[in-house]
Amino acid sequence: MRFLRKLMIGLTALVALPLAAQGPIPPEPAKKAVTAGAAAAPKTGQPVALDRADLEAWLDGYLPYALERANIPGAVVVVVRGNQVVLEKGYGYSNVAKRAPVNPETTLFRPGSVSKLFTWTAVMQQVEAGKIDLDKDVNAYLDFKIPPYQGKPVTMRNIMTHTAGFQESVRYLISSDPKAVMALKQQMPLALPDRVFAPGTTPAYSNYATALAGYIVERVSGEPFDNYVENHIFKPLGMNYATFRQPLPARLAPFMSNGYPDITQKARPFEIVIPAPAGSLSASGADMGKFMIAHLNDGAGLLKPETAKMMHDFKAPGVGPLNSMALGFYEQWVNGHRAIAHGGDTVWFHSYLWLFPDADIGVFISMNSAGKAGDAGAVRSALFHKFADRYLPGTATPGTVDAKTARQHAQMMVGHYESSRGSFTNFMSLFGLLGQAQVGLTEDGKLSIPGLDGLGAGARDWVEVEPFVWRDTGTGERLAAEVKDGRVTRWSLDAGSPFMVFEPARASANAAWLIPALIAALGIVLLAALAWPVRALVRRNFGATFALEGKARRAYRLSRLFAWLVLAALAGWIGLVAAFSADIGSIGGPLDWLIHLLRILTPVAAFGLLATAGWHLWLSIKDKRKWTMKFGAVLLLLAGLVLVWVTLVFHLYGFGMVY
Repeated sequence: MRFLRKLMIGLTALVALPLAAQGPIPPEPAKKAVTAGAAAAPKTGQPVALDRADLEAWLDGYLPYALERANIPGAVVVVVRGNQVVLEKGYGYSNVAKRAPVNPETTLFRPGSVSKLFTWTAVMQQVEAGKIDLDKDVNAYLDFKIPPYQGKPVTMRNIMTHTAGFQESVRYLISSDPKAVMALKQQMPLALPDRVFAPGTTPAYSNYATALAGYIVERVSGEPFDNYVENHIFKPLGMNYATFRQPLPARLAPFMSNGYPDITQKARPFEIVIPAPAGSLSASGADMGKFMIAHLNDGAGLLKPETAKMMHDFKAPGVGPLNSMALGFYEQWVNGHRAIAHGGDTVWFHSYLWLFPDADIGVFISMNSAGKAGDAGAVRSALFHKFADRYLPGTATPGTVDAKTARQHAQMMVGHYESSRGSFTNFMSLFGLLGQAQVGLTEDGKLSIPGLDGLGAGARDWVEVEPFVWRDTGTGERLAAEVKDGRVTRWSLDAGSPFMVFEPARASANAAWLIPALIAALGIVLLAALAWPVRALVRRNFGATFALEGKARRAYRLSRLFAWLVLAALAGWIGLVAAFSADIGSIGGPLDWLIHLLRILTPVAAFGLLATAGWHLWLSIKDKRKWTMKFGAVLLLLAGLVLVWVTLVFHLYGFGMVY
């Protein structure tokens, strides 16, 4: 369950050779940090001069140890300032079996959703050309129709701020099969997910929406998306070791780093990101540095300065003072400095890109494994915060809330919450039940949210710094809640997620009662199913006869038969979850037969159990059977009710294949 929680919060559906000779870059004083909205408590002190010698020594002291502890084979780090590279360096191995080191100039990594920044750049180029209007119904650019939701259409601004309202979709997301590659013209109408939020109201990360933006670029420009990015982004910047194409072009394939579960396991196949504009980029660290330099210099070579500023400086509405979406980038405040950033994760590669416009600094890291226990997230989080503490310290002091009020506000937060980044109208909503965020209290009355600890380098220590705004004393990251009529209506956090919010779990789907009820129901079904053959064997051994006859016997046996069908369905869902957890690509095609079967078997088993358990109970009462039989029949009926409830609420039925 812990793994599934990380998977869903975090599926958002999508994160050496010696350094080539670089002349030392003279340190420049950082521009004055913007402080408006920057509530993350800064670390004080004098900044260390950012030059290659100090940066390399600092990274060499941190990253090799961190990678070794996490069992991550290799990584690349690039730091730029202004229009120059401060440092680009590879660590560890791109191919463990061959002991091939990471070369920052040529080794390709998969930046995952950092790829989206290239798609957003392409969109802004077309905005600049007058071919895309950010606030126009995107149906004007498409050859199929996206239905309105609550009478409102989707705009490109909605898409770029992840407020188009689409639910999460994984059916056409990622695969290890090269045949999974699909043209955007075919994929976009085929993979269209349901919209579950009114546009512009609720951040809900969407890979589909980003791919849709790439398709719109393709249509308005008249160039296939891969060609467009090569002609209008890669070539102008001299990015010779970068491509969105899948599988890799022959000239680049030899430079691709392997991806690994961790350093102790074998390399995995090249991943196919099916909604390519959302995450199919393969690029070297050096080429990612060129992209950062372009954006730090007001889009030089890519965009006009005013277009780049529109993209970087936009601030979408969010929760309280927290980080919010720009256009495509999202904010990450640290030590009083505003970074615009994007993270990216495939199954095997985990990356992050940060730009500090006020200091003209860019940082990129990519790792070729999640490492043990998913530690890549902690490695990159620590890199971000420790880098800022060393080179971009701040001076402000956070506020405080009195202890009594803080305890009251923390108590109001206690409960289970659903992420807006999830599925709500198909069977994948079951993962939302398993992955609900739980907010509790520590012994001293502070917030405790165990599911967030894995997103950083350690456990969080949430201190309320203003009403309903908490700050983690270790990282300075904030959590804030919206409150209406004395109830928390939603909350979010700074830690890389202005693209989703957490809302109180619906009473019908609250894991606080539903998971215990489901476990109890399945336990009752298991006992009933096993008791059927066991009691038959006992009667045979002692030569006893079965007390039930006629309709009563049929009702009893049918209820036990449906109990076994429930267990068969349970085994199937467990197998599906295990397959999905091991290989997300397996759920999009290879296991379609199992999905179809389970969505037929589950309602048949649940409703069949409910009906036959009810029949068995009615006959037990009518025939005045022993209280033990009546009690057992009541328990089985209640178990059937719970299973029918779960089947209906989490849509474990149907034939639709967009999920």
